[in-house]
Amino acid sequence: MAHFAGLDISIEETAICVVDDQGAVFLQVSVITEPYAIAEALAPFAETLKRAGHEAGALSPWLQPELKALGIPAVCLETRNVRAAMSAQRNKTDANDALGLAHIMRTGWFKQAYVKSDAAYRLRLLLIQRRNLKRKFLDLENSIRHSLKSFGIKLGKVGRGAFDRAVRDACDDDALTAELMDCMLTARAALWKEYLKLHDLVVRWVAQDEVCRRFMAIPGVGPVTAMTFLTAVDDPTRFKRSRDVGAYFGLTSKRWQSGTSIDIQGRISKAGDPDVRRALYEAASAMLTRYKGKTALKTWGEKIAKRCHKKAVVAVARKLAVVMHAMWRDGTCYADRPDVDDAVRGAATAKEIKLLGAYA
Repeated sequence: MAHFAGLDISIEETAICVVDDQGAVFLQVSVITEPYAIAEALAPFAETLKRAGHEAGALSPWLQPELKALGIPAVCLETRNVRAAMSAQRNKTDANDALGLAHIMRTGWFKQAYVKSDAAYRLRLLLIQRRNLKRKFLDLENSIRHSLKSFGIKLGKVGRGAFDRAVRDACDDDALTAELMDCMLTARAALWKEYLKLHDLVVRWVAQDEVCRRFMAIPGVGPVTAMTFLTAVDDPTRFKRSRDVGAYFGLTSKRWQSGTSIDIQGRISKAGDPDVRRALYEAASAMLTRYKGKTALKTWGEKIAKRCHKKAVVAVARKLAVVMHAMWRDGTCYADRPDVDDAVRGAATAKEIKLLGAYA
């Protein structure tokens, strides 16, 4: 007899449900959210337990490898699939969710989520906290600008370096406002100082990584985009085809088809990591607008831009994801040419020609 377990994980407790291959419930219990406690609860089913499913969440990067190390056949599940499968249940409780997860494991109607390596999560944390500091810095700066408008003070286009002096000069006649703004400016300066430390850490790490340096040979791709893509993919071999990467990050269009009368091609799905999508979009925009040279990818994007600039940027972003994955997987360098024939005449390597063929 085979058994299947569902784990509904929360910060403090985890609801566990075990069913057999016929759907009969053998265990329903709650334990503290610790790998050893979960393993102890599932110990009676060690010989027959086939799968133990838990929904992807904040604790998954820690819990999944720990459960695997304890010999539990843990499976991390895609949240969208789990939500769709359990949307019909009338009463939502932790025990019912665990039962639903157990039945999902039994039927096999699930999609497994990829759990990144520990190193990838650490680098993602660096990028996230760098972004958070910058957002808080900009929030403070915008708050200062907005507050001064109440007194008719319009700072206008003031550079980052001259902002502090401009605000102090504007509030010099009002002692209360000057003291208030001094606190705000001090906090702003502290945030900017710490943000620069994290940004320098990103740049130093990227400079030491060979894959990221190859990514940055692409026009428009900088250190943040290179590291964001690297940490999001983590392992290039998990994609069978490079063109699957564009769909994975939500850069391909959705489709709604039913019968012969309905077939709608919608906007991009926006599935997957929004940080990667944002980074690729910015890199594509820089290639199309700031980069002055000519590449096959830029020329292709400019043709689309004649109809719609935003669609062109999204299309180039998707192509960038494909090219960057192919470079990483094959160990190639970016060697773009106006067209493939020129690259062949220029004695390009076979790998370079293959890479060019991915988007030319």
